Amino acid sequence: MLGVSAEQLAVEPLRAARRLLGGTLRSGPVSLRIVEVEAYGGDPAGPWHDPAAHSGRGRTPRNAVMFGPPGVLYVYFSYGMHTCVNVTSGPDGIASAVLIRAGEITAGHDLARARRPAAKTDADLARGPGNVGSVLGVVLDDYGTRLFDQDAPIRLELGPEITDTAAVSAGPRVGVSLAADRPWRLWLPDSPAVSAYRRSPRAPKLDRSA
Repeated sequence: MLGVSAEQLAVEPLRAARRLLGGTLRSGPVSLRIVEVEAYGGDPAGPWHDPAAHSGRGRTPRNAVMFGPPGVLYVYFSYGMHTCVNVTSGPDGIASAVLIRAGEITAGHDLARARRPAAKTDADLARGPGNVGSVLGVVLDDYGTRLFDQDAPIRLELGPEITDTAAVSAGPRVGVSLAADRPWRLWLPDSPAVSAYRRSPRAPKLDRSA
């Protein structure tokens, strides 16, 4: 049975992404406030087909956790070097997840700086999904962690739901070549930790004549 917090993520991808903004991820002594996310859907058989998602072509051993219950950690390597942190969403059996793109460190600053010595400012520590994984010390073995379990090594706490539409900005996802213009990237515009938008060179050219 899902807990109350996990139930709040058993919704469509964009709503789940919005619900995660302002929440807190804790891994050991390091905590961060989530300020930027990207929503991803699933396979053609589901209600939110998303060709840019890892689950866009169906279930595999790598993406299986995306088809499970919400509130579970989905971890993968990006470009063979960065560990990316995702939170599963949607009802059990329907694939979707939310990528944590950026956060503000709220505890464990010394360890965060030791893990990210190249960061020039505190705002840089967890700016970008690879840096989120690095600063939290997340590894592939953390795949499948139930983030709302009290004894989990990595925990997620949802903040108050943001109901003010002006408090959240939306735009296209970063670096995807498929469904590149879907506005499923959400962020808190007042945060200095939000990452820059970079369009994939493989994405279709924007039509600026309209």
